[in-house]
Amino acid sequence: MTPRRRREGPSAAFRPSIDPASVAPLPRQLYLSLRNAVAEGRLTGGQRLPSTRLAAAEWAISRGVIAEAYEILIAEGFAVARHGSGTYIASSIPEGAARIDPSDGASMQPTRRSVSAAATAILTRGPSLEPQKTLPFVTGRIAHDERTARLLNRIATRHMNYAFEGYGDIQGEYALRAAISAHLAVSRGVRCSPEQIFITAGTQQALDLAFRVLMTPGDTAVVEDPCYPPARQCLVLNGIDVVGLPVDADGIDINRLLDGTLPPPAAFYVTPSNQYPVGSVLSLSRRLELLSYAEENDCWIIEDDYDSEFRYQGHPIASLHGLDKANRVLYTGTFSKALLPSLRIGYLVVPADLVPVFRAVRPAVDRCPPSFQQRVIADFLEEGYFPAHLRRLRERLRASRDMLAGFLGERLAEHVAVLLPDQGINLTVRSTGSWDDDTAVSAAALRKGVVVMPLSRMNVVSTDRSRLLLGFSGLSEAEADMGTRVLAEVFEGGSTFCRDR
Repeated sequence: MTPRRRREGPSAAFRPSIDPASVAPLPRQLYLSLRNAVAEGRLTGGQRLPSTRLAAAEWAISRGVIAEAYEILIAEGFAVARHGSGTYIASSIPEGAARIDPSDGASMQPTRRSVSAAATAILTRGPSLEPQKTLPFVTGRIAHDERTARLLNRIATRHMNYAFEGYGDIQGEYALRAAISAHLAVSRGVRCSPEQIFITAGTQQALDLAFRVLMTPGDTAVVEDPCYPPARQCLVLNGIDVVGLPVDADGIDINRLLDGTLPPPAAFYVTPSNQYPVGSVLSLSRRLELLSYAEENDCWIIEDDYDSEFRYQGHPIASLHGLDKANRVLYTGTFSKALLPSLRIGYLVVPADLVPVFRAVRPAVDRCPPSFQQRVIADFLEEGYFPAHLRRLRERLRASRDMLAGFLGERLAEHVAVLLPDQGINLTVRSTGSWDDDTAVSAAALRKGVVVMPLSRMNVVSTDRSRLLLGFSGLSEAEADMGTRVLAEVFEGGSTFCRDR
């Protein structure tokens, strides 16, 4: 019988901090390096430390030194020895364990760190994306579809051989680009060839790439007010000045540009099919005005069509890209909402004459997108599964939207007016006048286990604090029931944010 080979644990990759110039003995330096890694959580309970033979080869330290350091760890309760198995990090760390300065001197004062002005601006203005929690009304959840999950798993098994993988094409797998080109032509009226498409790690990387190529630090970009926060933050990180224009029921209002109040920007960032976060649709007349203005003033338009697949009433209005005759529009989309966020696959469509410069810049940001996920999605599209998946998903999302709107109307009509969206996976509610602080409402709801996002956190210059964003994708009836009951309790007890209390 062939003996079973013991596999190396994560600690095999650990590299101790050793200072050859230090007067501290090597065993103590190694002991402190390992102890501090345990105290800081870099080495965790139950992990097997490398054998003295392997550690000696990896760390260039004698086995005697390593054995002595391990013995100190064991004596102080940071490690345990298991006969015939090896040395393991203890499951319970000694109480009060903290990092020790290897010099054994007094703890140094914290070093002042300098970061970029752009990073400081993002830190102070916020918000950044928080880790997603499975709570009622959290945005970005995905409605699980068992049939699609089985198909994706089956397709994935075809592409699991990594033995011969190398770097892929800068723009992404051609098969996926061709499938996206065909899909966009039919569903969004986007006219492009596979050669114009760049596969990206979601929409965010597509935006970053577009902003880097099209604008120079100090340029101005016009955005919708309120605006999708990560897009605005990406502009700031690239040194771009941001100007917000208000959004109403017909989308972004560019009258201040048309009447000459504001100078022409280098670019626009817009979500015309379903404005994030308000949910309005840019009217056809305003689409044509925006395209005409961009052509006349040599402006770029970055069109974020992040959830165009989910329209519930009527036919979708043509994409800006589909109406653009002057090649001023760059179009971006994603599979995060329609399939899985964890796939991290988005795409950017650029004018044909800009392909060389985008190909030149792309490797400086990301050499190439991962091949495995691309091949899975390409097969899913090419084999015709996507349309049926979208039909099933749309019906489920429509039902979730209507269910949530019904609960809100039944239990919170005194406090909120529901703005029922024709598209997307979120809905907005506006104050009826009984409250005037969306951040206070959001904080009170979160303390009770419900997530409602205050739109004021997304304002650029607006001072409106009367709107909240609720997600309904992946929302069960039980969650909607519980969540709306909790919100009703929040408003009834809201002495700090409700008027006349």
